[in-house]
Amino acid sequence: MTKDEIYEALNYVNALREKRGKMATTIVKNPNLIPLLIAIMKDDVDPVSCKASWVLEFVAKEDLKLVSRYIDDFVDALKFVTLESSVRPASKICQLLVLNEFSKKPSKSINALSSKQQNAITEAAFDWLIGEHKVAPKAYSMTTLLLLGKRIKWIHPELRQILEQNYESGSAAYKARARMTLKVLEK
Repeated sequence: MTKDEIYEALNYVNALREKRGKMATTIVKNPNLIPLLIAIMKDDVDPVSCKASWVLEFVAKEDLKLVSRYIDDFVDALKFVTLESSVRPASKICQLLVLNEFSKKPSKSINALSSKQQNAITEAAFDWLIGEHKVAPKAYSMTTLLLLGKRIKWIHPELRQILEQNYESGSAAYKARARMTLKVLEK
């Protein structure tokens, strides 16, 4: 499958789980297509880019090691992802990667995140947390930053400050997640 063929197939993907899942199954069976999917996701001005993000999230949930093989491509693409419908799945994938990194039983088939990759994920997560985004990417970013802050010492003070600063203006869901995160930071 070429990039154009994937692009064409993505035109038939919509928000239905069934359609996203079907395309993700195709990608899982042909993991060499992941870099092409990431390239489409990176082309953020195109509405199809969000469909590529949706599918990549499904692939990551099904088999994170497939996405981790192309971690540099994925991490590089993060700075280009700005569409709200692409930010949510990208932030979820970052959370999945970091959760695996800090798991008591991390997948042996997934390489540890390099400091460069951790820094890029940190930067993206802070951008999503302070940007004009919906609650889901902010919540995923809180978890991601909370964990990465165990290794990168400056993260926790910054995270605390942002959460306290934005608490009053946040939605009920944001406040609930921020309270939970702040409680962990107090320990």
